[in-house]
Amino acid sequence: MSEPSAVPRTVDPRVTDVVLALVMALVVAVVIAADPEAVRHAGPGAYLFAAGFGALVLMRRRAPRTVLVVTVLGVFVYYTFQFAPIGMALPAVAAIYSAAELRHTGWAIGGGAVLVAVSTYYRTVGNTPEEHLTPYDLVTNVALVAAAVALGVAVRLSREARVHEAHAAEQRLQAERLRIARDLHDVIGHNLSVIALHSGVAAEAVGRDDDAARGALEHVREATSGTLHELRSTVRVLRGPVDGPAPTGLAGVDALANPARAAGLAVDVDLDVPPGLLDGAIDAAAYRIVQESLTNVLRHAAATRVAVSVRVTDGRLVLRVSDDGRGAGPDLVPGSGISGMRERVALLGGALTAGAAPGGGFRVVADLPLRLDG
Repeated sequence: MSEPSAVPRTVDPRVTDVVLALVMALVVAVVIAADPEAVRHAGPGAYLFAAGFGALVLMRRRAPRTVLVVTVLGVFVYYTFQFAPIGMALPAVAAIYSAAELRHTGWAIGGGAVLVAVSTYYRTVGNTPEEHLTPYDLVTNVALVAAAVALGVAVRLSREARVHEAHAAEQRLQAERLRIARDLHDVIGHNLSVIALHSGVAAEAVGRDDDAARGALEHVREATSGTLHELRSTVRVLRGPVDGPAPTGLAGVDALANPARAAGLAVDVDLDVPPGLLDGAIDAAAYRIVQESLTNVLRHAAATRVAVSVRVTDGRLVLRVSDDGRGAGPDLVPGSGISGMRERVALLGGALTAGAAPGGGFRVVADLPLRLDG
């Protein structure tokens, strides 16, 4: 049994908030205790404020703006009691960071600006040396506010980038599943049409023309073998990386036409595309369009001849499949694969038209870019 894939572990947000709250309370308490006149300035009330600043952090996710406003007001109230200086920005760092992290950057900048402005004003008009504004105080407050805002924004952008990458990976996986589904539809539908046709031939020839019956059964065997081969290839792609080997390209069109020829359909192939000119995705899509078109001719057209033309015209790949059958009619329904071909071509930046040909019969025309980046 294979080992389960490793699942990325993430820290519980509640644990993060508790740790941040404890750190906030501890830092403010340490700054209070470090005051040279802590005995006079730092009483139980100062440490209660330190605990309060930390406790507010626990509500930061539910009400980041409220936490910020209450923290700023709490800083002002703290200083009205003339407790030990702790700086204006330091007690609000966690609240400012939280507001910026939770998409309230304007509030974070505004709260920090209020603290810096009030600090600067009172330091400017203060009468004591302790209250006098120094360049160090101003730079420290501005740096703390700027760092808290920048860190909050950086964490938010990093988280959003991870979410975007996860969504992009899911979209790539879904696109790959859709491609595989289309390929299975094209391959199995084509081969089953060949099998059904030759089975009918064999049933009619048994007892009258045993050689023809054996030949028809041989074609059935080849088509069955091809289907099994494609299924095994698809399973290998599913088990391997998403960007696995590309399906067959235009080089396989001649081989694709052989079962139709063996069924009595005259298939003319005019392939004029220089090797290496096409992207792998364009090359594979062109092959699948020819395959689906031939399948539809075998199923619905009652045709005797089909012409396949693939050429480069004016920097575009132009693919035409036309037959001399019954043309557009009630048999042409969405399930016939026309809508699937149209969707495939549109995803690659091209266009597909399908309908009655001017001289009778049915025609499919696909116009595709040569490369996905051009």
